[in-house]
Amino acid sequence: HALHEHDRASMAKRLIPLLDRVLVQRMEAPKSVGGILLPESATSKLNEGKVISVGPGRRDKDGAVIPMGVKEGDKVLLPPYGGSEVKLGDEEYFIFRDEDLLGVLKD
Repeated sequence: HALHEHDRASMAKRLIPLLDRVLVQRMEAPKSVGGILLPESATSKLNEGKVISVGPGRRDKDGAVIPMGVKEGDKVLLPPYGGSEVKLGDEEYFIFRDEDLLGVLKD
């Protein structure tokens, strides 16, 4: 089972987004907090994701690479809509432009 999970993770890491795009996996919403069961409406609004891989960045008009705002492993705040859904194996991922991500969440 652990190997199967590792295969999926490496499959996702092999997908390198182009330009300023970021591959993100949405974080699972907790079904309960402190023993209190959360209603479906509260858990569906969780817009956190983990950055799986990042593109090299967009180039400006002079050809210089504009650095990406996030890096692999960052926890990010996602917009409620948008992103292109990608299925790798039985896992769902989303591709966003770097500028569409709302922020990086620090622990």
